[in-house]
Amino acid sequence: MKINITYATILGTSQGLAEDLENELLAAHDVSVTDIMHLALDDLYDGSFYVFISSTTGRGELPDSATDFVEDLNDAKPDLSALNFAIFGLGDMGYAETFNMGSERLADLLTEFGANQIGERGLHDASAGDEPEDIAIPWVNEILAKLPEQAEAS
Repeated sequence: MKINITYATILGTSQGLAEDLENELLAAHDVSVTDIMHLALDDLYDGSFYVFISSTTGRGELPDSATDFVEDLNDAKPDLSALNFAIFGLGDMGYAETFNMGSERLADLLTEFGANQIGERGLHDASAGDEPEDIAIPWVNEILAKLPEQAEAS
């Protein structure tokens, strides 16, 4: 399966997690990693399963690296009904009011244009002491294992 892991980051944690997921999945899949600031709307039509990873900044916003992508989506209003994706958020419950809202906003935006979210949004809490990959690797493997079931249900 072709998988594109796309990250939106501030301090590099999302990028590091994307690379960890790539290393986990590379033996069984055709995997690429993309910074969201380099993702074009046309890329979303390449038949890949997308795994988005996003941190949260400010008052629950996406990182600045996602600004152009979000603007492009809102301007073009593309039909993303052929896009299947999963999303994982990085946050800190110390900021409970905005915890993991960056990934929530990105998921909402993608589904607003017809994309199909597969599985529950994965969430990491930096204040819990777990490493992001310890949460994300089992999460992504569970989602990928269920993909054939999801395809049949559609």
